[in-house]
Amino acid sequence: MSQSKSPSDPFSLTGRVALVTGSTTGLGKAMARQLAACGAKVALNYAHNSERAESVLRAFRDEGLDVALFRSDVTNEASVQSLVADITRELGPIDIVVVNATPDQPQKPIEEYDWDFYQSMLDFFVKSPYLLTRALLPHMRKQRWGRIINIGSEVFQRGVSPFSAYVAAKGAQNGWTRSMANEL
Repeated sequence: MSQSKSPSDPFSLTGRVALVTGSTTGLGKAMARQLAACGAKVALNYAHNSERAESVLRAFRDEGLDVALFRSDVTNEASVQSLVADITRELGPIDIVVVNATPDQPQKPIEEYDWDFYQSMLDFFVKSPYLLTRALLPHMRKQRWGRIINIGSEVFQRGVSPFSAYVAAKGAQNGWTRSMANEL
């Protein structure tokens, strides 16, 4: 698929910098590829599997895509601040963020979950978008342009079982995202 890079192309992201969290597998990988295919410089983010991340980086570069790789725990405030600073230094200020990183979501009944597990879900789906939004807002407001995309799920509307921690955190993420959309 050929993408026009002309300024009049409504899908052109030439001159933009995008960060996709959790971008070395699945949906995050596909979104990162498409953003880069539309002309954005894309910061690929991962937290754990360096070998897989390096493989994705090589594959994308072999496709001629403008990508760079950044390891960061997006649930940790200091790590997010470092991530944003590193990307800004290497690629430029971030214009677009796709908050896609997610932990495993084991299927087990509620009595097998402890609060720490619930907290880990909230950290990924509420704390991470909050930290990233707070870190990126100054640049986005200054240029009067920016996109914050939180990947949601229909699970909280359906009450899918046995995923109560994931469902609760996705519901909180949805509410937070809607509130931020109205505020910003």
